[in-house]
Amino acid sequence: MNYIQELKAYHPRNAQEEADREMILSYIETFPDTILTRENRFAHMTAASMIFNENRDRVLMIYHNIFRSWSWTGGHADGDTDMLYVAEKEAKEETGIRHLRVLKAEPGKYPMAAVDVLPVWGHVKRGKYVSAHLHLNLSYLFEADEAEALHIKEDENSQVGWIPVARLREKVTEPDMIPVYEKLISLGKNIKRNHTDQQYKTAIQNSCKIQENTGNSTKSVLLR
Repeated sequence: MNYIQELKAYHPRNAQEEADREMILSYIETFPDTILTRENRFAHMTAASMIFNENRDRVLMIYHNIFRSWSWTGGHADGDTDMLYVAEKEAKEETGIRHLRVLKAEPGKYPMAAVDVLPVWGHVKRGKYVSAHLHLNLSYLFEADEAEALHIKEDENSQVGWIPVARLREKVTEPDMIPVYEKLISLGKNIKRNHTDQQYKTAIQNSCKIQENTGNSTKSVLLR
């Protein structure tokens, strides 16, 4: 799935998305050779996920080591043109979740759920200073099973857990990210749950049986 085609086909939901979509397309045109890589130190493409439980009352999040806040999952494109793949890969790496089902805000459309230009302040990562820059972010929605085992990704997060939607504002300490998360949560809540996806459910059940048999432990929390 080509990110440019997906972005051009996307219908912005508000003025913010309209402006950010146009800005991202402009950056792509200006920096065609580096926009997908961190070689572009001004701005580069990223993909992120909001992962729901079946009841849509909890979201799977990580406690980010750099931002010191509960955060969505996501990461850099690093040359990949398929942002859905990037979002899913990062979600699995950062949480240990093995099975994700894509949720489409609009049936038949591309799965992209939101577009945002996100500022990243200067910070130290792996002992190296990273100057302030922009993440040109495409977001996706997924569903996962709360029974699946989770684990942290030590170089990026220190906790993984299912956060009650009602406690999001309490747990997220990045004020600028709360509207971004709430926009996605609102979308996810309005997507009809698909109870007929038997292949997905069978995979989850088998995964849980394997975890029980092997005694896998988790480094996760379930907040109430």
